[in-house]
Amino acid sequence: MNKKILTLVALIMSAVSFAQSSSEILVLSAVVKDKVMPNAEIIFQKNGETSITKYTDSQGKVSIPEHYRNDSEVILIIKKDGYSPLITKCLCDGLTYAISPTMQELDGMRIVLSWGVSPYDIDSHLSYAGGYVCFHKKEADQANLDVDDTDSYGPETITIAKKKQGEKYVYAVHNYSDRKLINNANLSNVSRAKVYIYIGNTLVKTYSMPVGKKGNIWIPFLIDEMGNIVDVGDFKNASTWEGVSTILQNYRFDGAIIEASSFNIAESQAVNRKGEEEYHAGNLESAVLLFQNAIELNQGNGQAYSNLGLAFQKLNKEAEALWANRKAIDLASGSKAHYVRASSYYNIARIYEKKSQWEDALQNFELAQQNRAREAYTKGIARMQSKLR
Repeated sequence: MNKKILTLVALIMSAVSFAQSSSEILVLSAVVKDKVMPNAEIIFQKNGETSITKYTDSQGKVSIPEHYRNDSEVILIIKKDGYSPLITKCLCDGLTYAISPTMQELDGMRIVLSWGVSPYDIDSHLSYAGGYVCFHKKEADQANLDVDDTDSYGPETITIAKKKQGEKYVYAVHNYSDRKLINNANLSNVSRAKVYIYIGNTLVKTYSMPVGKKGNIWIPFLIDEMGNIVDVGDFKNASTWEGVSTILQNYRFDGAIIEASSFNIAESQAVNRKGEEEYHAGNLESAVLLFQNAIELNQGNGQAYSNLGLAFQKLNKEAEALWANRKAIDLASGSKAHYVRASSYYNIARIYEKKSQWEDALQNFELAQQNRAREAYTKGIARMQSKLR
């Protein structure tokens, strides 16, 4: 049975089981197709107003407070035990939100796509050396498509079980419904698509579909060789999954041009200082949010990434700490760059050592030693060598 027939069947079933009005939202699992999430805590927040908390019913639905409907200034927070909290700005009426189970893998990552009622079929694609994941091939080396949604809303979820070090990954969203239309703006102007990136138990990045763009492919980001999430934001065109694959392959090489975002450096530094104050006061969760806000303002703020890594380690969020420390290494510059790299490699090594991943730990202790000679690094190397004998 081809994808077109499957889509028609799914649309009929969806109309019966998951019809929702513009006054409610639906919460699903990000990794099990059509699995509803009952008793999820939903918090609606808006500056200057008292937060409103509700819980999803047995069908995973919750009604939106009337004065919060179709409001882009509302912050939506979704919580449920065993799942990563989802925090997003919300034009939320009639939409579906998918929450991600906590990931256990240190080098894992989960990418969740959701959208509105139209176009009805939007696909996730992931390209990397030795692997390609999309609806055509749902399983590849250390990555797979958990959910392929063909009947509006999503989620469409790709999980990277273990990212390959030194390899670049490129992610894209393809408007399958309008795949025959070149420079069509439906993906940009109609879909209301969002992409959520999870590491461990944390939503580390959210991409919202920009409007006014033409193309049936959106490439919001790539993951570089160090594991850093890099903004792209390009729009392209292809009528087949093979065409998407060819385009993404080009982004895995240095020739791809990626425009840097404009940075509000001063404000980012101020927010980072507030985060440091919260960290030293022992308010780790608040510190994490502030460091993340500082990074959103200036993605080149290496100090904010370094601080974020420390906060994550204090919270025993090892996967998140790995990601933040690697980004700090990538951004290290100036006369003290080798200090930053050495300490970050050491932090990474200790995380791997805690998980008994001796070879990974040894590699990072050695990288720390290469950047700065210290007794702690030498002892770490010796410990790992004894474990591997």
